[in-house]
Parts: sequence; C-alpha cells; structure tokens
Amino acid sequence: MQFEQKISPALWFDNNAEEAVNFYISVFQNSRINRVLRYGKAGPGPEGTVMTISFELDGEEFTAINGGPHFTFSPAI
Repeated sequence: MQFEQKISPALWFDNNAEEAVNFYISVFQNSRINRVLRYGKAGPGPEGTVMTISFELDGEEFTAINGGPHFTFSPAI
C-alpha cells in the first residue's frame, strides 16, 4: 500500500504577502490565488489587510501569512 504525503509550505511575511504572491504567480505558469483572508476589526493587523493567501504555483499549494512583526519566524512546518 502506498500513501502520498503532501506538504503545503507556508511562507511567512511581516506585511507584504499579497505583493509577494502576486509576483510569484506572475513568474510561474499555471498559477493562481485560491483564497484571501483579511484581518477584521479585532486585528492584530490593520483591518482589511491580508492575513493569509492560499495559492498554487504550477499546481503546488502554498500559503502566505502576514504574521509579523507580532510573531517571529519559526522553522516549524
């Protein structure tokens, strides 16, 4: 029996995840943004700014997070 293990990397940004994702999808063919979640009134980021973006680069799934500077970088997966 074979199992397919899939890891979806998360890329951590201070506040420019949306800009970075737009750049990445312009570089890689067959790429798209799947879902954008924005901060609400409760924060911790300014209301309306991007919290997370789910996207695909040539069929591989990624998530970009605007997590800082409130939270620091971690090598955890």
